[in-house]
Amino acid sequence: MKHIFAAVSALAILAFMPSCGSNTDGPDDGNDQLPAEETASFVKGADVSWCTEMEADGRQFRDRGGNVCELFSLMKDIGMDAIRLRVWVNPESYGYGAWCDKADLLAKARRAKAQGLDILVDFHYSDFFADPGRQLIPVDWKDMDLNGMAAAVSAHTRDVLSSLKEEGIDVKWVQIGNETNSGMLWDVGRIDWNADASKRYTNYVKLHNAAYAAVKAVFPKAKVILHYAGVNEASEYDGWFFKDMLAAGAQIDMIGLSHYPDTKAWSSTESGAVSNPNAAAGIARLHTLFDLPVMVVETGFSCEDPAVASQVMADLLVRLEKTEGCEGVFYWEPEVDGKWKPSFYNTLGWSAYQMGAFTTDGRPTAALDAFGK
Repeated sequence: MKHIFAAVSALAILAFMPSCGSNTDGPDDGNDQLPAEETASFVKGADVSWCTEMEADGRQFRDRGGNVCELFSLMKDIGMDAIRLRVWVNPESYGYGAWCDKADLLAKARRAKAQGLDILVDFHYSDFFADPGRQLIPVDWKDMDLNGMAAAVSAHTRDVLSSLKEEGIDVKWVQIGNETNSGMLWDVGRIDWNADASKRYTNYVKLHNAAYAAVKAVFPKAKVILHYAGVNEASEYDGWFFKDMLAAGAQIDMIGLSHYPDTKAWSSTESGAVSNPNAAAGIARLHTLFDLPVMVVETGFSCEDPAVASQVMADLLVRLEKTEGCEGVFYWEPEVDGKWKPSFYNTLGWSAYQMGAFTTDGRPTAALDAFGK
Protein backbone atom coordinates (compact mmCIF):
# COMPACT_ATOMS: atom_id res chain seq x y z
CA MET A 1 0.00 0.00 0.00
CA LYS A 2 2.88 2.39 0.58
CA HIS A 3 3.46 2.46 -3.19
CA ILE A 4 -0.10 3.68 -3.72
CA PHE A 5 0.27 6.54 -1.25
CA ALA A 6 3.64 7.45 -2.74
CA ALA A 7 2.12 7.53 -6.20
CA VAL A 8 -0.72 9.79 -5.07
CA SER A 9 1.77 12.18 -3.48
CA ALA A 10 3.92 12.20 -6.61
CA LEU A 11 0.93 12.94 -8.83
CA ALA A 12 -0.16 15.78 -6.55
CA ILE A 13 3.27 17.36 -6.93
CA LEU A 14 3.12 16.93 -10.69
CA ALA A 15 -0.04 19.01 -10.85
CA PHE A 16 2.08 22.06 -10.00
CA MET A 17 5.17 21.10 -11.99
CA PRO A 18 6.00 23.40 -14.90
CA SER A 19 5.93 22.06 -18.43
CA CYS A 20 9.04 22.31 -20.57
CA GLY A 21 9.68 24.76 -23.37
CA SER A 22 6.78 26.26 -25.29
CA ASN A 23 4.65 23.12 -25.51
CA THR A 24 2.63 23.73 -22.38
CA ASP A 25 -0.90 23.35 -23.66
CA GLY A 26 -2.48 20.00 -24.42
CA PRO A 27 -5.68 19.47 -26.42
CA ASP A 28 -8.92 20.72 -24.87
CA ASP A 29 -10.54 17.29 -25.08
CA GLY A 30 -10.00 13.80 -26.43
CA ASN A 31 -11.98 14.34 -29.64
CA ASP A 32 -9.47 16.35 -31.65
CA GLN A 33 -7.06 13.47 -32.30
CA LEU A 34 -7.09 12.10 -35.81
CA PRO A 35 -8.29 8.52 -36.37
CA ALA A 36 -5.45 6.05 -36.82
CA GLU A 37 -5.87 5.67 -40.57
CA GLU A 38 -5.62 9.42 -41.18
CA THR A 39 -2.13 9.77 -39.69
CA ALA A 40 0.65 8.77 -42.06
CA SER A 41 3.69 10.39 -40.47
CA PHE A 42 6.57 8.34 -39.09
CA VAL A 43 6.08 7.92 -35.33
CA LYS A 44 8.84 8.74 -32.87
CA GLY A 45 7.95 7.64 -29.39
CA ALA A 46 9.12 6.29 -26.05
CA ASP A 47 8.01 3.82 -23.44
CA VAL A 48 8.22 5.64 -20.09
CA SER A 49 6.24 3.18 -17.97
CA TRP A 50 8.67 3.40 -15.05
CA CYS A 51 8.22 7.16 -14.65
CA THR A 52 5.60 7.25 -11.88
CA GLU A 53 7.62 4.83 -9.78
CA MET A 54 10.75 6.89 -10.34
CA GLU A 55 8.94 10.09 -9.36
CA ALA A 56 7.61 8.46 -6.19
CA ASP A 57 11.22 7.49 -5.48
CA GLY A 58 12.15 11.19 -5.59
CA ARG A 59 13.39 11.43 -9.18
CA GLN A 60 13.02 14.72 -11.00
CA PHE A 61 13.29 15.28 -14.73
CA ARG A 62 14.94 18.34 -16.23
CA ASP A 63 15.39 19.88 -19.63
CA ARG A 64 18.94 20.36 -20.88
CA GLY A 65 19.05 23.77 -19.26
CA GLY A 66 18.53 22.15 -15.86
CA ASN A 67 14.94 23.29 -15.35
CA VAL A 68 12.73 20.80 -13.52
CA CYS A 69 9.72 19.89 -15.63
CA GLU A 70 7.02 17.33 -16.23
CA LEU A 71 8.31 14.25 -18.11
CA PHE A 72 5.60 13.96 -20.77
CA SER A 73 6.01 17.63 -21.65
CA LEU A 74 9.74 17.02 -21.88
CA MET A 75 9.21 14.02 -24.18
CA LYS A 76 7.13 16.21 -26.46
CA ASP A 77 9.74 18.96 -26.48
CA ILE A 78 12.43 16.44 -27.37
CA GLY A 79 10.39 15.49 -30.42
CA MET A 80 8.33 12.49 -29.36
CA ASP A 81 4.79 12.27 -30.64
CA ALA A 82 3.72 9.03 -28.97
CA ILE A 83 4.02 7.18 -25.67
CA ARG A 84 3.98 3.42 -25.04
CA LEU A 85 2.66 2.24 -21.66
CA ARG A 86 2.68 -1.30 -20.31
CA VAL A 87 -0.07 -2.70 -18.12
CA TRP A 88 0.05 -5.72 -15.83
CA VAL A 89 -2.96 -7.58 -14.46
CA ASN A 90 -2.30 -7.43 -10.71
CA PRO A 91 1.34 -6.64 -9.92
CA GLU A 92 0.62 -6.41 -6.19
CA SER A 93 -0.16 -10.13 -6.16
CA TYR A 94 3.37 -10.67 -7.51
CA GLY A 95 4.80 -8.57 -4.71
CA TYR A 96 5.82 -5.61 -6.87
CA GLY A 97 3.33 -3.01 -5.71
CA ALA A 98 0.72 -1.19 -7.76
CA TRP A 99 3.07 0.07 -10.49
CA CYS A 100 1.83 -0.57 -14.03
CA ASP A 101 -1.60 -1.72 -12.90
CA LYS A 102 -4.71 -0.16 -14.43
CA ALA A 103 -4.75 2.87 -12.11
CA ASP A 104 -1.09 3.61 -12.76
CA LEU A 105 -1.63 3.24 -16.50
CA LEU A 106 -4.52 5.72 -16.33
CA ALA A 107 -2.40 8.23 -14.41
CA LYS A 108 0.27 8.17 -17.13
CA ALA A 109 -2.23 8.11 -19.99
CA ARG A 110 -3.85 11.30 -18.67
CA ARG A 111 -0.48 13.01 -18.81
CA ALA A 112 0.13 11.77 -22.35
CA LYS A 113 -3.27 13.05 -23.44
CA ALA A 114 -2.61 16.44 -21.85
CA GLN A 115 0.42 16.81 -24.13
CA GLY A 116 -1.41 15.60 -27.25
CA LEU A 117 0.74 12.46 -27.44
CA ASP A 118 -0.63 9.35 -29.13
CA ILE A 119 -0.82 6.25 -26.95
CA LEU A 120 0.21 2.63 -27.40
CA VAL A 121 -1.04 0.29 -24.67
CA ASP A 122 1.18 -2.75 -24.13
CA PHE A 123 -0.75 -5.61 -22.49
CA HIS A 124 1.61 -8.15 -20.89
CA TYR A 125 -1.21 -10.42 -19.62
CA SER A 126 0.94 -11.10 -16.59
CA ASP A 127 1.51 -9.66 -13.13
CA PHE A 128 5.09 -8.74 -14.07
CA PHE A 129 7.30 -8.46 -17.15
CA ALA A 130 6.54 -10.80 -20.03
CA ASP A 131 9.30 -11.51 -22.54
CA PRO A 132 10.62 -14.39 -24.69
CA GLY A 133 11.78 -16.32 -21.62
CA ARG A 134 8.92 -15.53 -19.25
CA GLN A 135 5.16 -15.44 -19.84
CA LEU A 136 3.79 -15.97 -16.33
CA ILE A 137 0.07 -16.53 -15.85
CA PRO A 138 -1.42 -13.93 -13.47
CA VAL A 139 -1.96 -15.31 -9.99
CA ASP A 140 -5.69 -14.67 -10.24
CA TRP A 141 -5.91 -16.75 -13.43
CA LYS A 142 -3.67 -19.66 -12.51
CA ASP A 143 -6.44 -22.28 -12.14
CA MET A 144 -8.26 -21.42 -15.36
CA ASP A 145 -8.58 -23.69 -18.39
CA LEU A 146 -8.23 -22.37 -21.95
CA ASN A 147 -11.82 -21.16 -22.22
CA GLY A 148 -11.70 -19.49 -18.84
CA MET A 149 -8.43 -17.81 -19.64
CA ALA A 150 -9.71 -16.53 -23.00
CA ALA A 151 -12.66 -14.99 -21.14
CA ALA A 152 -10.28 -13.44 -18.58
CA VAL A 153 -8.07 -12.00 -21.35
CA SER A 154 -11.13 -10.48 -22.99
CA ALA A 155 -12.50 -9.05 -19.74
CA HIS A 156 -9.14 -7.58 -18.68
CA THR A 157 -8.59 -5.99 -22.09
CA ARG A 158 -12.08 -4.47 -22.17
CA ASP A 159 -11.82 -3.24 -18.60
CA VAL A 160 -8.52 -1.41 -19.10
CA LEU A 161 -9.42 0.10 -22.46
CA SER A 162 -12.94 1.06 -21.35
CA SER A 163 -11.45 2.91 -18.38
CA LEU A 164 -9.35 4.96 -20.78
CA LYS A 165 -12.24 5.60 -23.15
CA GLU A 166 -14.52 6.73 -20.31
CA GLU A 167 -12.03 9.52 -19.59
CA GLY A 168 -11.90 10.59 -23.23
CA ILE A 169 -8.42 9.12 -23.75
CA ASP A 170 -7.89 7.75 -27.23
CA VAL A 171 -5.71 4.71 -27.90
CA LYS A 172 -4.06 4.43 -31.28
CA TRP A 173 -2.28 1.09 -30.94
CA VAL A 174 -2.71 -1.95 -28.70
CA GLN A 175 -0.13 -4.66 -28.19
CA ILE A 176 -1.59 -8.09 -27.44
CA GLY A 177 1.19 -9.60 -25.38
CA ASN A 178 4.81 -8.56 -25.06
CA GLU A 179 7.57 -10.33 -27.02
CA THR A 180 5.43 -13.42 -27.44
CA ASN A 181 7.96 -15.44 -29.46
CA SER A 182 6.65 -18.68 -28.00
CA GLY A 183 3.14 -17.62 -27.12
CA MET A 184 1.79 -16.13 -23.92
CA LEU A 185 0.26 -17.23 -20.62
CA TRP A 186 2.40 -20.34 -20.31
CA ASP A 187 1.69 -23.19 -20.38
CA VAL A 188 -1.92 -22.72 -21.49
CA GLY A 189 -1.02 -20.39 -24.36
CA ARG A 190 2.49 -21.64 -25.10
CA ILE A 191 3.19 -22.57 -28.72
CA ASP A 192 3.42 -26.36 -28.72
CA TRP A 193 6.43 -27.08 -30.90
CA ASN A 194 5.90 -30.84 -30.49
CA ALA A 195 2.39 -30.78 -31.87
CA ASP A 196 1.37 -31.11 -35.49
CA ALA A 197 1.94 -27.84 -37.38
CA SER A 198 -1.80 -27.35 -37.79
CA LYS A 199 -2.36 -27.43 -34.02
CA ARG A 200 0.70 -25.98 -32.34
CA TYR A 201 -0.66 -22.40 -32.38
CA THR A 202 -4.28 -23.26 -31.52
CA ASN A 203 -4.35 -22.22 -27.86
CA TYR A 204 -2.25 -19.12 -28.37
CA VAL A 205 -4.39 -17.92 -31.27
CA LYS A 206 -7.57 -18.40 -29.24
CA LEU A 207 -6.20 -16.18 -26.48
CA HIS A 208 -4.85 -13.65 -28.96
CA ASN A 209 -8.12 -13.39 -30.87
CA ALA A 210 -10.12 -13.02 -27.64
CA ALA A 211 -8.01 -9.95 -26.90
CA TYR A 212 -8.28 -8.69 -30.48
CA ALA A 213 -12.09 -8.77 -30.36
CA ALA A 214 -12.05 -6.96 -27.01
CA VAL A 215 -9.82 -4.20 -28.40
CA LYS A 216 -12.07 -3.65 -31.41
CA ALA A 217 -15.16 -3.57 -29.22
CA VAL A 218 -13.77 -0.56 -27.36
CA PHE A 219 -11.49 1.14 -29.92
CA PRO A 220 -12.48 -0.09 -33.41
CA LYS A 221 -9.85 2.06 -35.14
CA ALA A 222 -6.92 1.06 -32.91
CA LYS A 223 -4.24 -0.99 -34.66
CA VAL A 224 -3.64 -4.31 -32.92
CA ILE A 225 0.02 -5.31 -32.76
CA LEU A 226 1.58 -8.77 -32.55
CA HIS A 227 5.03 -8.34 -30.98
CA TYR A 228 8.11 -10.46 -31.70
CA ALA A 229 11.55 -9.89 -30.15
CA GLY A 230 14.26 -9.86 -32.80
CA VAL A 231 13.89 -8.44 -36.31
CA ASN A 232 16.31 -10.78 -38.06
CA GLU A 233 14.84 -13.97 -36.62
CA ALA A 234 11.31 -12.78 -37.30
CA SER A 235 12.06 -12.14 -40.97
CA GLU A 236 13.77 -15.49 -41.61
CA TYR A 237 12.06 -18.39 -43.39
CA ASP A 238 9.41 -16.22 -45.05
CA GLY A 239 8.50 -14.55 -41.74
CA TRP A 240 7.73 -17.94 -40.20
CA PHE A 241 6.20 -16.67 -36.94
CA PHE A 242 3.74 -14.24 -38.50
CA LYS A 243 3.07 -16.60 -41.41
CA ASP A 244 2.18 -19.43 -39.03
CA MET A 245 0.10 -17.22 -36.77
CA LEU A 246 -1.90 -15.86 -39.70
CA ALA A 247 -2.37 -19.34 -41.11
CA ALA A 248 -3.71 -20.43 -37.72
CA GLY A 249 -6.29 -17.65 -37.83
CA ALA A 250 -4.69 -14.90 -35.76
CA GLN A 251 -6.08 -11.42 -36.36
CA ILE A 252 -3.31 -8.84 -36.76
CA ASP A 253 -3.26 -5.19 -37.87
CA MET A 254 0.43 -4.46 -37.39
CA ILE A 255 3.73 -6.26 -36.83
CA GLY A 256 5.63 -5.11 -33.75
CA LEU A 257 9.34 -5.82 -33.27
CA SER A 258 12.12 -5.32 -30.74
CA HIS A 259 15.44 -4.17 -32.16
CA TYR A 260 18.41 -3.43 -29.91
CA PRO A 261 21.38 -2.54 -32.13
CA ASP A 262 24.45 -4.69 -31.55
CA THR A 263 26.91 -2.83 -29.32
CA LYS A 264 29.84 -4.89 -30.59
CA ALA A 265 29.04 -4.00 -34.18
CA TRP A 266 29.23 -0.30 -33.37
CA SER A 267 32.55 -0.70 -31.59
CA SER A 268 34.16 -1.92 -34.79
CA THR A 269 35.10 0.55 -37.52
CA GLU A 270 34.80 -2.22 -40.10
CA SER A 271 31.38 -3.60 -39.16
CA GLY A 272 29.92 -0.22 -38.26
CA ALA A 273 26.12 -0.20 -38.14
CA VAL A 274 25.62 -3.72 -39.47
CA SER A 275 22.66 -4.44 -37.22
CA ASN A 276 20.65 -1.41 -38.36
CA PRO A 277 20.71 -2.09 -42.11
CA ASN A 278 19.92 -5.72 -41.36
CA ALA A 279 16.93 -4.61 -39.31
CA ALA A 280 15.72 -2.29 -42.06
CA ALA A 281 16.00 -5.11 -44.60
CA GLY A 282 14.10 -7.47 -42.31
CA ILE A 283 11.31 -4.95 -41.76
CA ALA A 284 11.00 -4.34 -45.50
CA ARG A 285 10.80 -8.09 -46.08
CA LEU A 286 8.07 -8.59 -43.49
CA HIS A 287 6.03 -5.75 -44.95
CA THR A 288 6.37 -7.22 -48.44
CA LEU A 289 5.45 -10.72 -47.28
CA PHE A 290 2.33 -9.80 -45.32
CA ASP A 291 1.31 -6.36 -46.57
CA LEU A 292 1.10 -5.21 -42.95
CA PRO A 293 2.58 -2.06 -41.40
CA VAL A 294 5.56 -2.64 -39.13
CA MET A 295 6.71 -0.75 -36.04
CA VAL A 296 9.78 -1.09 -33.85
CA VAL A 297 8.04 -0.94 -30.50
CA GLU A 298 11.27 -1.34 -28.52
CA THR A 299 14.76 -0.07 -29.18
CA GLY A 300 17.63 1.33 -27.15
CA PHE A 301 21.39 1.45 -26.87
CA SER A 302 24.01 1.35 -24.13
CA CYS A 303 24.01 4.43 -21.91
CA GLU A 304 27.79 4.24 -21.44
CA ASP A 305 28.57 6.59 -24.33
CA PRO A 306 25.70 8.97 -25.22
CA ALA A 307 27.59 10.26 -28.28
CA VAL A 308 27.75 6.77 -29.76
CA ALA A 309 24.14 6.12 -28.76
CA SER A 310 23.16 9.29 -30.60
CA GLN A 311 24.97 8.08 -33.71
CA VAL A 312 23.30 4.67 -33.51
CA MET A 313 19.80 6.07 -33.03
CA ALA A 314 20.25 8.66 -35.79
CA ASP A 315 21.36 5.95 -38.18
CA LEU A 316 18.44 3.72 -37.20
CA LEU A 317 15.77 6.39 -37.58
CA VAL A 318 17.11 7.62 -40.91
CA ARG A 319 17.08 4.08 -42.26
CA LEU A 320 13.65 3.18 -40.94
CA GLU A 321 11.99 6.38 -42.10
CA LYS A 322 13.08 5.35 -45.61
CA THR A 323 11.91 1.74 -45.18
CA GLU A 324 8.60 1.06 -46.87
CA GLY A 325 5.98 -0.16 -44.44
CA CYS A 326 7.79 0.97 -41.28
CA GLU A 327 5.57 3.36 -39.33
CA GLY A 328 7.71 4.26 -36.35
CA VAL A 329 10.12 3.59 -33.49
CA PHE A 330 9.70 3.62 -29.69
CA TYR A 331 12.71 4.00 -27.39
CA TRP A 332 12.34 1.71 -24.38
CA GLU A 333 12.56 3.59 -21.08
CA PRO A 334 14.84 6.53 -21.98
CA GLU A 335 14.03 8.30 -18.70
CA VAL A 336 16.21 5.87 -16.73
CA ASP A 337 19.72 7.10 -15.90
CA GLY A 338 21.56 3.79 -15.96
CA LYS A 339 21.83 3.58 -12.18
CA TRP A 340 18.25 3.77 -10.93
CA LYS A 341 16.43 0.51 -10.36
CA PRO A 342 13.15 -0.26 -8.57
CA SER A 343 13.41 -1.53 -5.01
CA PHE A 344 11.87 -4.81 -6.12
CA TYR A 345 14.73 -5.24 -8.56
CA ASN A 346 17.13 -4.73 -5.69
CA THR A 347 15.57 -7.62 -3.79
CA LEU A 348 16.04 -9.82 -6.85
CA GLY A 349 19.64 -8.71 -7.21
CA TRP A 350 19.09 -7.50 -10.77
CA SER A 351 21.38 -4.92 -12.32
CA ALA A 352 20.20 -1.46 -13.26
CA TYR A 353 18.78 -0.94 -16.73
CA GLN A 354 21.71 -0.02 -18.97
CA MET A 355 19.94 1.49 -21.99
CA GLY A 356 18.51 4.64 -20.47
CA ALA A 357 19.08 8.01 -22.11
CA PHE A 358 19.06 10.42 -19.16
CA THR A 359 21.83 11.69 -16.89
CA THR A 360 21.86 11.01 -13.17
CA ASP A 361 20.48 14.51 -12.51
CA GLY A 362 17.50 13.86 -14.81
CA ARG A 363 18.50 15.49 -18.12
CA PRO A 364 18.12 13.86 -21.55
CA THR A 365 21.38 12.83 -23.20
CA ALA A 366 22.42 13.11 -26.83
CA ALA A 367 21.01 9.58 -27.34
CA LEU A 368 17.61 11.20 -27.93
CA ASP A 369 18.78 13.81 -30.44
CA ALA A 370 17.57 11.69 -33.34
CA PHE A 371 13.99 11.92 -32.04
CA GLY A 372 13.91 15.66 -32.60
CA LYS A 373 11.82 17.00 -35.43
